[in-house]
Amino acid sequence: MSKIRVGVLRGGPSSEYDVSLKTGASVLKHLPEEYYAHDIFISKDGSWHKGGIVYSPGEIIKHLDVVFNALHGEYGEDGRVQHLLDTFAMPYTGSGYLASALGMNKTLAKKVFTEHGIKTPLHKTLNKGEYTHADVLQIFKTFPMPAVVKPVRAGSSIGVSIARTVHELEAAIIKAFEYETEALIEEYISGREATCGVIEGFRGEALYSLLPVEIAHNSSSGLFDYEAKYAGKSKEICPGNFTKVELKKIQDTSVAVHRALGLRHYSRSDFIVHPKRGVYILETNTLPGLTEESLFPLSLKAVGSSLPEFLGHVLEMARKK
Repeated sequence: MSKIRVGVLRGGPSSEYDVSLKTGASVLKHLPEEYYAHDIFISKDGSWHKGGIVYSPGEIIKHLDVVFNALHGEYGEDGRVQHLLDTFAMPYTGSGYLASALGMNKTLAKKVFTEHGIKTPLHKTLNKGEYTHADVLQIFKTFPMPAVVKPVRAGSSIGVSIARTVHELEAAIIKAFEYETEALIEEYISGREATCGVIEGFRGEALYSLLPVEIAHNSSSGLFDYEAKYAGKSKEICPGNFTKVELKKIQDTSVAVHRALGLRHYSRSDFIVHPKRGVYILETNTLPGLTEESLFPLSLKAVGSSLPEFLGHVLEMARKK
């Protein structure tokens, strides 16, 4: 019986290029044996490569049975590559293009959370060309401080800062605009950080919640940022040291968020657990990292699963779409 041809998309024209290369390498390494892997490298200029040669996406796709989307950030996670694959009727892992675009946009996602009664920190959005120093002063006077400032569509905590003073707030906004044309200003909620994965159709459940991971870190920014995630400056505990009530709330909210955003196959949501105010959803990752340092594989291991089992499961779901 011939093997199933799977193209693993990695790289891409986003600020998360390096993380995507690692996720793709992990997928290629752990694919179940019934799959024949094609390493599809997408360069920073958006060119598709196979075997070191540039081809059009259509030329590559026609030789595949299914695609594993190991991209992160812009293009790979915002709906654009999904729309392209839909054009060729090529099955792929992860959410569809509309849900991907919604999940990638933190402002729109928070609107969905609010509409579904899912608790998220107070927030507002600024556009790059439409704000002044006076606006920053007004925000500082009227918005709860400290605040977290982040690009609306970037991932891996790139461009994220905590602001406590008006000068820090303006610097944080400028930093966020280095990556995106919109900046999200979010109320800083103190508490323990958590993340929780969801897998569709796993172990007999329509939406199976993995065990929440508790994140302790000592990055210089005070956030679980890129430095903490990928430079070994954090400690991840799975399952996290949460009460039974907190653990269930995190799991239930992860499932509710996945459903509310219309996501597909798998996702991972990030939370703050305040000791008195409870669980707050921060954002959702529609294509969570699968590197050696990533949290999703850690969660799989904690429930007695593995990356090969997970990869085989989502690829089979994609093929049966």
